[in-house]
Amino acid sequence: QVQLVESGGGSVQAGGSLRLSCTAYGYTDWISYMAWFRQAPGKEREGVASHDSGGLIEYADSVRGRFTISRDKGTLYLQMNNLKPEDTGMYYCAGQRSGRQWFGSRIARSYYYWGQGIQVTVSS
Repeated sequence: QVQLVESGGGSVQAGGSLRLSCTAYGYTDWISYMAWFRQAPGKEREGVASHDSGGLIEYADSVRGRFTISRDKGTLYLQMNNLKPEDTGMYYCAGQRSGRQWFGSRIARSYYYWGQGIQVTVSS
């Protein structure tokens, strides 16, 4: 069993920074792929950034150059700089084991394990 727990969210002014953390509990060695997603009300869940066990990283175009994803074994981080109001939403940490059906690294249904989500609010 694996549980993911996010921390580090909050409210900031546009141009500010936040750092999100996602800590995995349980059989953390099972998790080969991890990612950050976000979702605003009425919108689809969006893949923000992904990080596999070999260090392959992908970003959504909307955050490239502003966000940095990193991973230290069972902990996933998202450094968010130059935040914009459109970055506002619930941010979710996701993980998946190797050998499972894959739809893409920033596609929500590729992932089985999910955190509860953490709110990020950016005001102008």
